[in-house]
Amino acid sequence: MKALYGQQNSPGEEMTFVFQERENPPPTRDHDVKVQVRACALSWVDTKLLSEVKLKKELVPVGREISGVVLEVGSKVTFFQPDDEVVGILPLDSEESGVCEVILVHEHYLVHKPEKVCWAEAAGTLRDGLRAYTALHYLCQVCPGRSVLVLDGASPFGTIAIQLAQHRGAKVISTAHSLEDKQYLERLRPAGARVIDVSHGKVDVAESCLEETGGLGVDIVLDAGVRLYSAEDEPAPKSQLLPHKHDIITLLGAGGHWITTERDLQLDPPDSHSLFLKGATVSFLNDEIWNLSNVQQGKYLDILWGSYIMEKLSNSIFRPQLDEPIPLYEAKVSMEIVQKKQARKRQVIQF
Repeated sequence: MKALYGQQNSPGEEMTFVFQERENPPPTRDHDVKVQVRACALSWVDTKLLSEVKLKKELVPVGREISGVVLEVGSKVTFFQPDDEVVGILPLDSEESGVCEVILVHEHYLVHKPEKVCWAEAAGTLRDGLRAYTALHYLCQVCPGRSVLVLDGASPFGTIAIQLAQHRGAKVISTAHSLEDKQYLERLRPAGARVIDVSHGKVDVAESCLEETGGLGVDIVLDAGVRLYSAEDEPAPKSQLLPHKHDIITLLGAGGHWITTERDLQLDPPDSHSLFLKGATVSFLNDEIWNLSNVQQGKYLDILWGSYIMEKLSNSIFRPQLDEPIPLYEAKVSMEIVQKKQARKRQVIQF
């Protein structure tokens, strides 16, 4: 039985991906669930985070968002039984690769899959649904009438965030990085998101958002990264389509919430002063926090099933941005594309 792993020989070096032959799973322990994987979504491997939390290893298991069928359960498992259909996100410290036909998972990382949701959609929506719900429910309280700016709205995360914000009754503004992205966002249902095309670099996002909100500014901003420096000083890999941090601060309204994915965000004293005058907040979106803190496990499982992701997916409120399902033999190539952040749709391996 083959499983996919990532390998990084030295810091700064690009990760390479290899299939490893592995033995059959060991005997099922008390709280383990043996799952036959039917689909596994591919997500970028955050090697820096793994190193910071002391989980760096020679071979990193790849593929953590899985859906599948229960084959066997441990003696103390109470939530599942054989033939149940399940979904879940493997924890950061998991030794199992989701890109494998059969894996062992602790029961606390799984929830039931609704019958009418297909395998690929179930696995492909988990990560982005968790991030969107963390951002818009726990880091800020999105509610009817509030305005939300979702940067790079045609990304898998942006698509789910737009749908969640609209479902909560918010007025949504989104940026598009290409004509294709713009057309995709305008076709999203329910319609209503105002789309700002930034692909030509001629549109001032801050000015457009202020105009859209009557000069009041946006209540909530979800970024997809920001530029920290001027164009000539920005490191080459940085996308020039991203707004500058000053643009975000300018377009934020009074009491606004800026939710950022920029882990190295640097705010100078004038930036902090502007945020202070607006009474605005900056929050960092790290969806791994649910698995890094065991006391949050109940809330985490509730997000996956009880109150949100699977239930909303089952009711067609979430329509994920998925690529065509990928066969196992193409997993290595697909993971290389994902790790280079070149995939514009969520990649899902289907067994």
